[in-house]
Amino acid sequence: MTQNRTHTCGELRLADAGKTVKLSGWMENVRAVSASLAFVVLRDFYGTTQIVAETEELVNTFKGINKESTISVEGLVRERDSKNPKLPTGDVEIVPSRVEILGRCQHNELPFQVNRSREADEAQRLKYRYLDLRNPAVKDNIVLRCQVVSAIRKAMTDHGFLEITTPILTASSPEGARDYLVPARNHPGKFYALPQAPQQFKQLLMTSGFDRYFQIAPCFRDEDARADRSPGEFYQLDMEMAFATQEDVFAVIEDVLPPIFAKYGKYGAASKAPFVRIPYLEALETYGTDKPDLRIDLTVQDATELLGGCGFPPFEHQTVKAVVVSGFEGTRKQIDKLCADVEVQSGNKAYWFRYDENREIVGGIAKFVQPVKEQAAEALGLTPGCFVGLSAGPRAAAQKTAGVLVKTLGAFCPGHFHKEQYAFCWIVDFPMYEIGEESGELEFCHNPFSMPSGGLETVEKAISGEIDPLSITADQYDLVCNGVELSSGAVRNHDPEIMVKAFWMVGLGEEDVKSKFPAMYNAFTYGAPPHAGIAPGVDRMVMLLAGEDSIREIIPFPMNKNAQDPMMGAPSEVTQGQLDELHIALVKPEE
Repeated sequence: MTQNRTHTCGELRLADAGKTVKLSGWMENVRAVSASLAFVVLRDFYGTTQIVAETEELVNTFKGINKESTISVEGLVRERDSKNPKLPTGDVEIVPSRVEILGRCQHNELPFQVNRSREADEAQRLKYRYLDLRNPAVKDNIVLRCQVVSAIRKAMTDHGFLEITTPILTASSPEGARDYLVPARNHPGKFYALPQAPQQFKQLLMTSGFDRYFQIAPCFRDEDARADRSPGEFYQLDMEMAFATQEDVFAVIEDVLPPIFAKYGKYGAASKAPFVRIPYLEALETYGTDKPDLRIDLTVQDATELLGGCGFPPFEHQTVKAVVVSGFEGTRKQIDKLCADVEVQSGNKAYWFRYDENREIVGGIAKFVQPVKEQAAEALGLTPGCFVGLSAGPRAAAQKTAGVLVKTLGAFCPGHFHKEQYAFCWIVDFPMYEIGEESGELEFCHNPFSMPSGGLETVEKAISGEIDPLSITADQYDLVCNGVELSSGAVRNHDPEIMVKAFWMVGLGEEDVKSKFPAMYNAFTYGAPPHAGIAPGVDRMVMLLAGEDSIREIIPFPMNKNAQDPMMGAPSEVTQGQLDELHIALVKPEE
């Protein structure tokens, strides 16, 4: 194999008994039974093997080596008296004749036990990530990531896509998030930006005559962290197709992803084509979110007409939503905790009542519902033993709270949560425009490069006042899996005339479009093909496949929640000489 080993620590089996071998790895543990007997666990990338020291000299040798030192052990393979069926190498052990230290760990105390690093404080794990990654459970997530990326590449190539890399240093572009800026040394006062996504480049490739493009693309956005979003950088399966429609994109994704999820996922079942398609507004009404988890069979019902005038003050002149759960067996204490959790997640209170075995309304706001008991039972489809969770407020707030109720109640009730599967769906028919919460003005709802449904005719009707701009939908779609948004995609707006008029609606004129997107606008004036694409997040996919709740568990060297790398000390200060060379003066914020 190599000079330092004949076998790996996960390779030896009973058939190797009697062989003289050489293993190398990290000394995980030493357990001294007596002065002349000790058991040592040797670990490498591939597994662990037990070493047995049977002389006082060897026992002292191992006891004198700090844990996590790298060592080489040469010795005889023999059958174990006490086998360990949980280990692939559990039938054998090594009786060493020679031990060599290859890399000494100089620390008597470790920041944490490597094989229990996931129990350690996250700050410590990130600071000593190179130790954390020695834990097989942590390492396996990174191996899984490599396997998934390899499978994606093969599948995309098999579908006729070319892998093309696009620039990392580019121009700043208004794409929804804050840019990371890079000073241009040879152009004082000017900056490159790290790409938030290869959006414009991949559209330019379509205009250049490349028919099918993809890459595992690094993207950079100065955003705050979440459980499913890493600050700073992330990777996505970026793809684009020329002369393509929404259906063409769906067909590729529905063919590529399910086999990968079924093969590599924690759950062996994944949705098969065609995925469920849910219009955006319908998703909000039915599930309370545009990211529904279809493993949960609970849905939202409108109870405004039924309960809006029941006399309960929080319901007066508000939208009221209801989530009905059959066979609910929670206690009052559990119900109170569920409602508290919903309030924390949604920012709004949740209310409730029960329809008991005697067909009576009890608990929560029962006294307000009691007068309309019969109507409630009929309108909400209540059966004995049902629990009803309620939300109220302006329409959007009531929907959001009801969506959190669905998720929380589904997780609490195993009979309504069919967990062990990957349930995909498409969210379609997104609004093209919305009224901005801060500006109060018309803004693009999602991707400004999306084609308005109906094209030029629809936009011109909105400009003339014939239709409400808020009624325009876009040929845009989101891919959702188990309540996690994996990607947004769209049929692109490839027509300069439609582009200018679409941007005019949000107060940007033709010169604004030309100045903000010069390359793309000019390229489209030379004849651009219709094209469409999507970009599922690789990090989120692997997070789902591994069954992890935090995206940091599947990234080799993640940042913390404050976008810091405690291991490398990033971000860091730089010298005044570096700043001078870049023509940059620092203005520190006031204390």
